[in-house]
Amino acid sequence: MRFAVLGTGFWAREVHAASLAGHPDAELVGVWGRDLAKAKAAGAQFDVPGTTDLDELLADVDAVSIAVPPDVQVPLAVAAAQAGRHLLLEKPIALDLAGADRVVDATQAAGVASVVFFTARFRTATSTWLQQAARTTLAGGALTWIGSLAGTPFGHSPWRREHGALWDIGPHALALLVPTLGPVTAVQAGSGQGDTVHLVLSHPEGRASTVTLSHTSSELAAGIDVWVHGDAGRLVLLPETGTAVEAHRVAVDELSAAALTGGSHPCDVTFGRDVVQVIEAAQRALASGCRETVGG
Repeated sequence: MRFAVLGTGFWAREVHAASLAGHPDAELVGVWGRDLAKAKAAGAQFDVPGTTDLDELLADVDAVSIAVPPDVQVPLAVAAAQAGRHLLLEKPIALDLAGADRVVDATQAAGVASVVFFTARFRTATSTWLQQAARTTLAGGALTWIGSLAGTPFGHSPWRREHGALWDIGPHALALLVPTLGPVTAVQAGSGQGDTVHLVLSHPEGRASTVTLSHTSSELAAGIDVWVHGDAGRLVLLPETGTAVEAHRVAVDELSAAALTGGSHPCDVTFGRDVVQVIEAAQRALASGCRETVGG
């Protein structure tokens, strides 16, 4: 499968393009960017053309791997789907439900395959954990993901600074809790210092989970804790770091398989849209101080 990377930032270059450039069964054929100089520089890093001409690049590929801010991703994903190209997208797929619906509608109308790159979902440890959880009668769970963007490649990311940890790492939390505990039906929320948010998520059959997210905590306090509990006790997911390129290659494989078979993927744009809907409900709950129904 021939891929174009849409984006020229750190994550686009060091994960998406690096993954595809070294993938045994996929080919990176070009990089698109809004700035021609940056696009050419990113392309040169991987010995492929860099361009600002999206239509020309789409005509030469089977799929796109997009790593741009969510509001920029929406029109790119729609254009790629309308051109019949399969989609490997970043989370969140949009910053509002209307944008997410645009991506879902375009993907379904074109009949193309889609995968959203919730990084942890493409790691072996997570697959094992999900299999264990599926064999257990669960009552609830918890996820804490706190740290600081200071000193990281994302420290000056405008959209992360504006929308905070809820929109940046909230999708990762939902990608782990929803498949284990079921869809989120309601959200309660409270804010802490900086962009810290605390959520209580309601799931079917009385299950509930708690989530704490922050990009503005002390670097010394940084850490990720994920667990669900039930009749077999507590199932803990140990975090992995430094495996994003390997996880992306798995996502490429799974997108290719979905494109070949015409099947859907558990992390497709429809799931991505559901994640946006939950985060919108959490945003409403933060503003209202009330329990907000998802989809209500």
